[in-house]
Formats: sequence, C-alpha cells, structure tokens
Amino acid sequence: MAVLKLVKPDLKYRTPYLEMLEEWHSAGEEPHPWVLEVDPTDFKALVEKLENFSRGIDVPSDYVPSSAFWAYDQESRQIVGAVNIRHYLNDFLLRIGGHIGYGVRPGERRKGYAARILALALEECRKLKLTKVMLGCYKDNLGSVKTILKNGGVLENEIMEEESGKIVQRYWIDLNS
Repeated sequence: MAVLKLVKPDLKYRTPYLEMLEEWHSAGEEPHPWVLEVDPTDFKALVEKLENFSRGIDVPSDYVPSSAFWAYDQESRQIVGAVNIRHYLNDFLLRIGGHIGYGVRPGERRKGYAARILALALEECRKLKLTKVMLGCYKDNLGSVKTILKNGGVLENEIMEEESGKIVQRYWIDLNS
C-alpha cells in the first residue's frame, strides 16, 4: 500500500488539494468532510481558516474547534482524502456527528485508504489527550461501518436523523486499549 501520512493544510499542497476537490465535484459529490464556507480558489484564506479553527479562533457558536488534515500519498503525491478531528463534542456532535469526519476522494475508494486515514486520525486524537472518541455514520454506508469496526469501534446505538430520515449508527472507540 502507498505511504500515507496526515498533513496539515499548507500552501504547498494547493495543486493536489484542488485536484482532489475537482474530482469530487466531477463525481457529483460534495467533498467530505467539508465544514467551512471558504472559496477554495482563495487557497491562502482556506489554509488560514483551517489553522484558526484548530486554534479555536473565529469558531462560530454552533461549531467546535477542530483540526483538519489531508491524507497525502507520498508515492503518488496526491491527496487521497481528508479528515476533521473535533476537539470536543457539542450536543449535535454527541448526537450524530462525532469527533471524527473523514472522506476519500472518489477515484481512490475501496483501496484501504479510509481505514488507514481513520487509524492515523486516532493517533492525532491521542495527541489531543482524547481517551474515547465517537463516530457517527449512516447505517447503509457499509464501507464506513467496516472502517470504524476495523479500527475498534463499538456500536452504542442507532438513531433516526430527523432531516434525512436515515438511521445513524453511533460508535465509540476507546483510545486507551
């Protein structure tokens, strides 16, 4: 498998990031995780906003500080996905969203990247001194379910998401084990 590492958003990743973004849009999908309303063509502003979020600067009241990382394949020199780690949970995130949101660009799915991205994200959670993290995913997203289980997820319960009517499964991963 490729040599994958999580990198902080940086101006030097502009081209591979925009290529990933274009692939997502070409597939008719919204990039995930996508939490900021920042025009990616103003790349410097995007990187600054992500850095501010990680430091808890200018975080809207309905959000929490979070650290964004891009999953960078050192062999192909492309960004194959992204992950967002929320430093703590508000009521909404505790109910549905969880500590970690991640996604893999459409052309790189089913290659094991999601499991590796989540494993690397769990290492970052430990650096934040988190001892237990919650992840939520739609019950019908079997790839995500398998990824979470592979990384030690334990299903707590299922709830109905009011907006979509979909079932969300809530998993916990103990970082001390």
